[in-house]
Amino acid sequence: MSNPITLVVNGETHNSLSQTPLPDLLQQLGFNPRLVAVEYNGEILHRQFWSETKLQQGDRLEVVTIVGGGSGE
Repeated sequence: MSNPITLVVNGETHNSLSQTPLPDLLQQLGFNPRLVAVEYNGEILHRQFWSETKLQQGDRLEVVTIVGGGSGE
């Protein structure tokens, strides 16, 4: 059974369940996981590790939206 935990995402406190996979949390927060980069506790977290990263009490995430280049965007 998962317990509620507190995380800091982009400087704001959020509640989640422990052991929530990172892609699920991103979707819960309204991010498109395909269009963001994630810094996890001060380190860039490569996408290949997202699904195995289980969030813990007090974790700090910085989520940055990747903006595509090109004209008109």
